[in-house]
Amino acid sequence: MMRMVEFSGMAWRAVFTALEAVCEENITALSGPTDLLCGNASGRLLTCMRKIQDHGRALEPVVAGFTAVYHHYDFDADTPGNGYRTLVKVLQSCILHIIHKGRYIASNCHRAFFRANHNASEMEAYSSALCQLRALLYLAQRLLHDNGHGQLYSLQDGELSRRFVREYTSMHKACFYGRCLGFQFSPTLRPFLQTVVISMVSFGESYGKQQSGLGMAAFSFLTSAKYVIDPELRGAEFERITQNLDMKFWKSFWNLTESELLSGLASVASNLVQLNLTLTIPPEPLHLPLASDPRLFAPVSPPLAHWGPGPVNVRLISYELREGQDSDELLAFSRTEATPISVSLVPFGAQKHPPSPWLLIHFHGGGFVAQTSKSHENYLKSWSKDLNVPILSVDYSLAPEAPFPRALEECFYAYCWALKNCHLLGSTAERVCLAGDSAGGNLCITVSMRAIAGGVRVPDGIMAAYPATLLTIDASPSRLLTLIDPLLPLGVLSKCLNAYAGVDSQAVQPTEGTSTLSDLGRDTALLISDLTHGASNWIQSFLPAEVLGSVSSSHQQSLDNEAHYRSTSPSSSSSNSSSGPRDYPEGFEPLRSERLAVIQTPSCPIVKNPFVSPLLSPDDLLRGLPPVHLVASALDALLDDSVMFAKKLRDMGQPVTLRVVEDLPHGFLSLLGLAKETQVASDICVARIREVFQQQTPPPCTNKQSKLERTNHGPSN
Repeated sequence: MMRMVEFSGMAWRAVFTALEAVCEENITALSGPTDLLCGNASGRLLTCMRKIQDHGRALEPVVAGFTAVYHHYDFDADTPGNGYRTLVKVLQSCILHIIHKGRYIASNCHRAFFRANHNASEMEAYSSALCQLRALLYLAQRLLHDNGHGQLYSLQDGELSRRFVREYTSMHKACFYGRCLGFQFSPTLRPFLQTVVISMVSFGESYGKQQSGLGMAAFSFLTSAKYVIDPELRGAEFERITQNLDMKFWKSFWNLTESELLSGLASVASNLVQLNLTLTIPPEPLHLPLASDPRLFAPVSPPLAHWGPGPVNVRLISYELREGQDSDELLAFSRTEATPISVSLVPFGAQKHPPSPWLLIHFHGGGFVAQTSKSHENYLKSWSKDLNVPILSVDYSLAPEAPFPRALEECFYAYCWALKNCHLLGSTAERVCLAGDSAGGNLCITVSMRAIAGGVRVPDGIMAAYPATLLTIDASPSRLLTLIDPLLPLGVLSKCLNAYAGVDSQAVQPTEGTSTLSDLGRDTALLISDLTHGASNWIQSFLPAEVLGSVSSSHQQSLDNEAHYRSTSPSSSSSNSSSGPRDYPEGFEPLRSERLAVIQTPSCPIVKNPFVSPLLSPDDLLRGLPPVHLVASALDALLDDSVMFAKKLRDMGQPVTLRVVEDLPHGFLSLLGLAKETQVASDICVARIREVFQQQTPPPCTNKQSKLERTNHGPSN
């Protein structure tokens, strides 16, 4: 297999030259005697190679245009990474797979044991993938043309985002979930991705039947064989599931990771810790010293949104047993029937260590709708050992049952409770760091914003891995990856965002078989909902009047724009050029799906609230944030969230760093132990957290990357 290096300088020309040569070589070989090729395999391969050749010739000038300008969209010269780079990188990976397979076919197509039909199917799948990637690059060209210089999101152009959503709803995606599954990621992760996809489509067959969790798992296991044997069937079924996702199904599937069987297997491979305790914090008012004057105190209310005061569940993990962690006062919080107690066995007479000066508070990912601290134990135990620090992970209430702002209220309350009761957690809390991934990264930022607004102590730093900082469906080049990403399709992303926003959306199901995007756009109803009960007053208590006014006016403007769009939408895609520039050149059209998706785009202004989408926050609400360390993945659909948020903080003069890792999907922390690359990425996160704990003075606003510290020592006490 050819080693993949990012297109740079003239390297991309060499790749396209190699692709052209392979296509010519195969066309010549397949145009000769074909006695040994089974059935119509020769014709299939010949047609496929000609299509690939056409795609390659059309894509070469497109890539040339991107490589000339995409560095302008990086965070800085030392941190190459943005959605435009990513799309070119993914295209390169696809082309290199084709070159590798094409050379094999050209050399072996006339041999006796050549599997003609298998190789034809493989090449057809990658030809389809190349066609769809070509479409994504054309869409990215439109973003590049219409967005401002250095801007990755079309925040002021709702039409661009609506066009992106309409394209997603009808474009063929099954090829990316079958034979081409995970081609863009590290090769060591592809078996895991295949397992996830097969498990999901198998689970889908049993979902809704009257079976226990283990019964559904067993049935899924029995039905999974056909999806292993038939990649095309697997891809089509996965596309069907994610096109029109059932949120209850999605939550049920990912909650399998919480089962005792699977979590027990994960625990076997994870680090042993001396304390792993679940606690329930009662909903009692707190009083914390004001950051500006410790002689005065600020009241902190327990979570109230939607159903009134309620407890908050947390998990305390500590590699070493420390003073206070076995106290009766702490254990009293675990005496509840609501949450099972999980205490690792501590050897009799084990040494009890002094409190750590550090405390790590963690908010888990899961799209605000799934998972708990239990499914993140693997890397949390590793972090507790590497940093020698106690970790408090918050099990906040999940959407859609608990939409915004319930999770934020619970996380902020748990943060304040931890500051007040750090002596029970085995820490003096001289240094406190917030850490989280994906949705948890969003909560790290917004909890800190809430601390600033409330006047209480702000954490000493934030480590946010691949955070969601913009909870809208606005288009960006990296978000185009939702078309091909098996872990974060747009259908999943939109359902999670709607659930957290509390949007009670309704949509008109488009007619299946529609071949035009305009018909789909015309038949998709506007999704309107009032703010969820309990959120409105909470939001208004933090937002100045002018911000509330702008949100309201922007909401009304979006309604007017959508109404205008629906009334002027052309009746066929062939007339697209008359109503605006075409997304694709004449003669090209991406492959279309037989089953159209319904994407519920939230129009409710809550998604633009600063405490929901910190990227949209006015500077006043972000000023005073502690150092923010962002760790993103180059292949993540949310990459541009991190890049743009880092730029926003830097331009404000706020301390921020950004590190972009390669070849890993969204959620890579949960894949710790599956690949060398995930361990390296986790080490980077640990190094960033250690920087927060070890910093002596607030660091200057710098973009330079420090060398990754590989040592695993923590505080001596």
